[in-house]
Amino acid sequence: MLWMDSLLDKVKRNLILEHNEDNCLLESYILAALSYAEAYQHKPGGAYTKGRPKMTEATEQAVIMLASHFYESRDGSTGGFFGDSPAAGREVWDAAHRLLRMHKHWEV
Repeated sequence: MLWMDSLLDKVKRNLILEHNEDNCLLESYILAALSYAEAYQHKPGGAYTKGRPKMTEATEQAVIMLASHFYESRDGSTGGFFGDSPAAGREVWDAAHRLLRMHKHWEV
């Protein structure tokens, strides 16, 4: 899946990871972030994973941020770079929600 390779590369650059040992783990976090984005934006399941996903730059950035956060917080803590500031972990979610909200399908 070329789109997964592209997202994996972007997540690794965001995390400043140069090794490949965690690629499978990162791919699972990317899939979880994509699923979260679909649900948050009220898109059908698989909207971003079936075939070639079409997502805006804002949605892609939210997915990158969430997948990175999942990786850094995999032990259940605030995680990684934000380990000394519990509020910073919340800021990741707030920023991702703002990015995802831009292309949310609103019911009227």
